Amino acid sequence: MMEENFPAPSDEWQKPPAHPLPKPTAWPATLALSITFLLWGLASSLIISGVGAVVFAVGLTGWIGDIRHERRP
Repeated sequence: MMEENFPAPSDEWQKPPAHPLPKPTAWPATLALSITFLLWGLASSLIISGVGAVVFAVGLTGWIGDIRHERRP
């Protein structure tokens, strides 16, 4: 087995700045579900594609709204 040589910590190293993580959200999963419905609707019926388009619009609007509110000071 090969040993890995890692450099020893140095006084010259700096800690990365602490940035807050974005809050968890369900919008990416909503968009993924809507794309699934859109593609499933292409194979089956336009009604399912319509539902997928509506869910896509809602999910995209919600996600963009979260991003806009997150950037406010």
